[in-house]
Amino acid sequence: MAGKGGRPTKYTQELGEKICAGIMAGYGLRKICSAEGFPSLSSVFNWLQNKELGFLEQYEEARRIQAELLADELVGIADEVPTHDVPDPDGGMSTRIDSAGVQRNRLRVDARKWVASKLLPKKYGDKVQAEVSGADGGPIQAAIAVTFVRTNATDQG
Repeated sequence: MAGKGGRPTKYTQELGEKICAGIMAGYGLRKICSAEGFPSLSSVFNWLQNKELGFLEQYEEARRIQAELLADELVGIADEVPTHDVPDPDGGMSTRIDSAGVQRNRLRVDARKWVASKLLPKKYGDKVQAEVSGADGGPIQAAIAVTFVRTNATDQG
């Protein structure tokens, strides 16, 4: 199928499915497109823009699944306790919590939360609630002012 003029597209349903399978497995589009046999990133964006054979819908579903995968990984990462062994004065070994590992896991969790919130904002995004109030936090006062203007005596009817 050709796009809007220009040369014919190299898009195939099979290639679209492979790209979406990579996304659902947690890979980024840049990484997928850098693999042998895959199109350039700009080609994929053109396919999305031109809605090649339903690719946009397939891609959006793959991104939704990717967000669910990222959200699912959060608890596992948060539950990990990175440790390392250190020698004891008596010649034995003790296990200690690795603070650098804890910080790395925090970064991994934060990155996944952020991406999931952007891919599925209604489900994983921050709820933003706006309140409108009047002066000093009180209720809003509604008022209607009507002004009658008398222009001349002949308009009195």
